[in-house]
Amino acid sequence: MGSQLHITNGDSFTERLKSLDIPGDIITWREMLCEGKTESNVGSESFWKTRFEFLNKNYKVTKTWFVEKTLKEYRSLCNHKQQDQIILWFEYDLFCQINMLAVISWLKSYRRHAEISLVCSGDEDESDRLYGLNELSDEQLHRLYENRVALTQDDIEYADYVWQLYCSDNPIRLEHLSDFENYQFDYLSDAIKAHLQRFPSIKNGLNAIENKILALSEEEKPASKKELLGKVIKNQGVYGFGDTQYERMIGRLKPLYTSFNPVKLSKKGKQILEEKANFYSQLRDNDAYLGGALMYNYLYNTESDRILKL
Repeated sequence: MGSQLHITNGDSFTERLKSLDIPGDIITWREMLCEGKTESNVGSESFWKTRFEFLNKNYKVTKTWFVEKTLKEYRSLCNHKQQDQIILWFEYDLFCQINMLAVISWLKSYRRHAEISLVCSGDEDESDRLYGLNELSDEQLHRLYENRVALTQDDIEYADYVWQLYCSDNPIRLEHLSDFENYQFDYLSDAIKAHLQRFPSIKNGLNAIENKILALSEEEKPASKKELLGKVIKNQGVYGFGDTQYERMIGRLKPLYTSFNPVKLSKKGKQILEEKANFYSQLRDNDAYLGGALMYNYLYNTESDRILKL
């Protein structure tokens, strides 16, 4: 058996993996490439510069934190050149799937001769529920590891191709992908569909997630912003976002509320939720990117499930 390198989806699972008695070094991929501008040349100077600018502006990430947490770990990945088996640990959601594509794209360029395999959690039992890695028992994780999927050269090329499309300035090309079933990525098709629904809807200028936030606010009548946040996270489907991401989204929707304690929509908020008014012009941000595309240069047609260029 050759030497192994594990690349995980985040710090909490890295800690869990250390306790599992599985051989190999571990690198944590500390990024959230599902948000903000991305460039296709993963790991290049301009790639990291673009990422830092987004994280600094929108999440107040300091240069020191970025260097210590993200860049040092990335450099550690660069220095792990000897392992001939690389195992990726990711989950079913959009957050993980986009990071996974980027990592595979990097491996395609820089670890050409390594054997790459994938452990991806999601549909683990007879229920309709999808599971994150940390929700599984040690026994389940060992089983996933033993049954990990070896990626062929075709799989790697395909993941890189989808990553290039994600980083392009035209999301319509992602819409035309229909051959997911020919490759070893069981959750990628749903993740890409969820990604496309993040473009503003023709009907009211809000995307699928923003509409969900308004709907939960109106239907569930949460007593506080914290309770709203909990409900949004619980009902988010395949996005896999965290508190800070949703806090930022709720912040942008603030003009549509009269109160967050308890949570109450304004008259305008209700009209927009009912698609009797449109909030596109107030939300439009010429600096908001999804992958390589400007978010407000495109609209999503919820009736035809198609993207339109403005």
